[in-house]
Amino acid sequence: MIGSLSDISKIFKAFQEMKIGILQADSVREEFQAEFGDYPDMFMQLFKDASNAPLTFEIYDIIANQLPKNIDDCDAYLITGSRFSVYEDLDWIHRLRDFVVELDAARKKLIGICFGHQLIALALGGKAELAQVGWGVGVHTSAVTKTASFMEPKLSQFTALVSHQDQVTELPEGAKCLASSDFCPFSMIQIGSHILTFQGHPEFHRDYSKALIEMRQDILGDRISTEGLESLSKKTNEDILAQWIMTFCAL
Repeated sequence: MIGSLSDISKIFKAFQEMKIGILQADSVREEFQAEFGDYPDMFMQLFKDASNAPLTFEIYDIIANQLPKNIDDCDAYLITGSRFSVYEDLDWIHRLRDFVVELDAARKKLIGICFGHQLIALALGGKAELAQVGWGVGVHTSAVTKTASFMEPKLSQFTALVSHQDQVTELPEGAKCLASSDFCPFSMIQIGSHILTFQGHPEFHRDYSKALIEMRQDILGDRISTEGLESLSKKTNEDILAQWIMTFCAL
């Protein structure tokens, strides 16, 4: 468990030296970028808000075939969300899946968000597919089913913005489900001491979520759109999720 002065000191030192490689699997639509930035901007702001530690970042455009030349170029890697599905037969998705297998074999710290969450599960032997329950949008609540040592401060449940129609439906061997909901049974997953993934989007701003829902209203339908927009008034726990991610990467 985390708690001793020596543990806290080691984590703080790791924060000071940490370099995170953002594996960018998509871009924010051009008409939204002026207000919300691109996905790497959202993650950098998320971690900046969660900690004063001077983290450094390296951005890799996965679709443009940019991958780290050396697996140790960064201390940890993060796979972003994407409009694409992880099961699509695209060269860059195959390359990214191969890189996940390489990262797993090296026990390199890896974080997956939404598309990243699903791709990691698929690459390591699990299953991700179009969800029978349909689109998830707005603010969703997940119950914590297992509490790991890095999950400080502790929560019995957390809320996060979501935007997905695919889900992980089968865990890879050795994976642990840390959080779940009736809508999304595997909303937070840990594999070993090196991989942590979330179906939700702690990096999203609620105004960006609102813009996405309004843009997709014809696809989502009136009921899902209305419920998603109404849910945006709920408090979300992105600050705590960011702390969990940073502590996990530092341990």
